[in-house]
Amino acid sequence: MKITHLGQVSEEAVSHNPAIKKRVLLRSQDLPHLTNFSQARFAPGQVAKGHSHGDMAEVFFVESGQGTITVNHQAHSLTPGTCIAVEPGEHHEVANTGTEELVLTYFGLRV
Repeated sequence: MKITHLGQVSEEAVSHNPAIKKRVLLRSQDLPHLTNFSQARFAPGQVAKGHSHGDMAEVFFVESGQGTITVNHQAHSLTPGTCIAVEPGEHHEVANTGTEELVLTYFGLRV
């Protein structure tokens, strides 16, 4: 068992845009197949540049704010309560298109 609290983990940079900050609650060594379980906060206008992962799927859950996730050149709206699963190899980019902070909780699974 491992217990973590969001308020007790340090902020660190998101690899696809160091200006975006995240807090990692679980890391790859904590559970089999998990790459991370994190929460990221995007300021208005911030973008995590497009990329893909050949060996992992990602699941994003919108806690608050508004944005867009573009998967394989198709844009999808991000609003509170939305959950999006991105398959391995799918090219994806996340952008805060709103006027308030976009908060995403997400995790990756190795395949």
